[in-house]
Amino acid sequence: MTDVLAADRRFFDALLGADTAALEELLHPEFLIVDVAAGGVTARAEFVEFVGSAAVRFTRIDTDPAEATVREFGTTTVVVGRTAMEFTLPDGTAVTTASRYTHVFVSADGEFRLVSAQGTAIPPAG
Repeated sequence: MTDVLAADRRFFDALLGADTAALEELLHPEFLIVDVAAGGVTARAEFVEFVGSAAVRFTRIDTDPAEATVREFGTTTVVVGRTAMEFTLPDGTAVTTASRYTHVFVSADGEFRLVSAQGTAIPPAG
């Protein structure tokens, strides 16, 4: 369980650092992400390019591994967790949001590769 949570954290760290090399290593060739803001689906190559271009700059992504739910199904592991994040949009707008996310990892030779990611915004309490 700690290995997959470490891989999960590497994903968020790669976003914070706009680290395309780390993403290339971590993301499965068939990776897809459903974005938390608009629900759009983005494939691996476009996502890596997007992160590398710093079109959206992540300035904070907090997670709580103790709160994560990890379920293993053979070589597939599903992580459901929660984030609090801050990022800046291409037009300079600063965004602070909380989300619940689902990450699906597949493992081979002890390495976890992220194959699917999806986030759902959690509205502020009001």
